[in-house]
Amino acid sequence: MIKSLYIKDFALIDELDVQFEEGLNILTGQTGAGKSIIIGALNMILGERADTEVIRQGADKAISEATILVGDNGWMKSFLEENAVDFSPELILRREIRQTGSRAFINDTPVNISVLKQVGDQLVDLHGQHDHQLLLKDENHLGVIDRFDSVQPVLKEYQAEFRKMTELQKELKNLEKSERELKEKTELYQFQVKELEAAGLNPDEEEQLAAEMNLLDNAEDLDQKAAAITEIGNGDEISLMDMLNTIKLNLEDMARIEPEFETYLQEVSTARISIQETIQFAERYRARIEFNPQRLEKLRQRQAELKRLQKKYARTIPELIQYYNQIKSELNTAENFDIEIERIENAISNQAENLKEKAVALHEKRLTTGRQLSAEIVEALKNLGIMNGQFVVSVEWLKSENGWIKVNGQPIDCQEHGCDDVRFFISTNKGEEPKPLAKIASGGEISRVMLSLKSILAKEHHLPVMIFDEIDNGISGNISEKVGREMRKLSEHCQIVAITHQPQIASQAHKHYRVEKMEDGGRTITKIEPLSEEEHIREVASLMSGEEITESALSSARELIERGGMRN
Repeated sequence: MIKSLYIKDFALIDELDVQFEEGLNILTGQTGAGKSIIIGALNMILGERADTEVIRQGADKAISEATILVGDNGWMKSFLEENAVDFSPELILRREIRQTGSRAFINDTPVNISVLKQVGDQLVDLHGQHDHQLLLKDENHLGVIDRFDSVQPVLKEYQAEFRKMTELQKELKNLEKSERELKEKTELYQFQVKELEAAGLNPDEEEQLAAEMNLLDNAEDLDQKAAAITEIGNGDEISLMDMLNTIKLNLEDMARIEPEFETYLQEVSTARISIQETIQFAERYRARIEFNPQRLEKLRQRQAELKRLQKKYARTIPELIQYYNQIKSELNTAENFDIEIERIENAISNQAENLKEKAVALHEKRLTTGRQLSAEIVEALKNLGIMNGQFVVSVEWLKSENGWIKVNGQPIDCQEHGCDDVRFFISTNKGEEPKPLAKIASGGEISRVMLSLKSILAKEHHLPVMIFDEIDNGISGNISEKVGREMRKLSEHCQIVAITHQPQIASQAHKHYRVEKMEDGGRTITKIEPLSEEEHIREVASLMSGEEITESALSSARELIERGGMRN
């Protein structure tokens, strides 16, 4: 249950701190007093979208904080621990709205808005003024059935098989697309493979070509220079080696006399050996030099061919080799498309059987749950004054020519949430056939159907708190009293916070609060006050007679309140 609510600088609310109680908590007040603002602040705590316009003029931020008793809630404890939030039986949910954005906290730990919303969804069901319209839309009826605990596990099993089928269908679609694209390119790829295959590409060939061409291009120059080196070393008249020998002999004689020449003798001896080896290498190199203009021309042609291929394909030689391997692989794959497509189609056929099994189980569970819901709503409507009401939950297969499965020979459309079209039909008068909810139900009837649904779902899900913002729309008089009694009865299972303008509903309150708008310091503010027993009577009387409370109104109010108390 919501133990307390604190709101600061939110719209017309300067600062408000209210303690709620178990049972049925009723909020009343004149139109525009700010009742829905309080509900809006609660909505913000539950993770709904918040606008910076809610920040009170002159304030830095709007704050809304609720203390909610959750007891020993296993799911909540596990979920909060997963999100690094300390669990306690008393949770403090807080939301701050600033001009730069919003922040959310659970037990003073910052959390994402999505975390706050998941926690809120498990604790509170908030029915706003426009939620009636959701019930009138057929597309929302499936979600109502699927909220039942009996449907959820079957739905999850179906969705697991649906995801597998979706992946297989996606794989087949991609493969068929690749096949079409490859067929369009097959002729081109075949030509390119043939051309690149004939080229016999080698990733190191360019460097090897350049090196060999450089030698062939400079063969004559290399030969002349090698010959000059040989001639210097082995001249007929005087050679460099003879000169070095003479220097070496003289240095040997000098070193025997003056040791300082020993170092130079070693250097000359080393130089003589190095020069001798160089001359010998030059002689051998001349024998290897190739004078081959035909080979050079052939290499130049090969180099030109490689450059042509690189320019044509806009790729380097290594990239060309990679591209060749890629398109050759794709051509090989093209030959196996039929085999691969057949494999996936067989897998899809098998998966269709699995999906059908789960779809049928989900369909049957929805039918069963629909019949149960119909019976419970009809019974609840009797308590709300619709004595001859009929409520039918229609669960039909979604048919489609391109359905993934077949049921009774009919192709059925499978979607993420199943293969069913769920719609609500109602008849509120004896002898009339049930018709679509949107076409037959009045505002008051929709309110009673919605209250019936909420009552059933609250018991089903064991929600701690339900909040109603004027669920009594379109009803009055005796029906209002019945709605009030039903709300009070529902409050035995969960705490209810409700806004109403109906005295018959307000009279059923376990705790009554008055919301007022007043001026303070030249500014308009909203206040909420818990009412004493006598104030409760006067507020109910005020709802009956207006500003001027008559003795007759007070007497009627006491009678209403006593009647409600006796029944509960």
